[in-house]
Amino acid sequence: MEYNAKITNRLKRTEGQVRGVLKMIEDEKDCKDVVTQLSAIRSSVDRAIGLIVAENLVECVSQEMEDGLTQEEAIQEAINLLVKSR
Repeated sequence: MEYNAKITNRLKRTEGQVRGVLKMIEDEKDCKDVVTQLSAIRSSVDRAIGLIVAENLVECVSQEMEDGLTQEEAIQEAINLLVKSR
């Protein structure tokens, strides 16, 4: 599966945010600030998941069918992926 630069850049920013939170914890920063940053990280990861699902859904279904699933099974897998991403 091919992922575009938008997704990898978003995840690299998220990685930086995680490192920042670890530094905040090491520096014993206020818990409200840490939680705010963790919430931003969660939001960023949710957006990355959404991008991956949206941009690769057709490819995922096609790959599942190539791997031997029926069309119905492949669509069910796609639905499961969408539900799991929420």
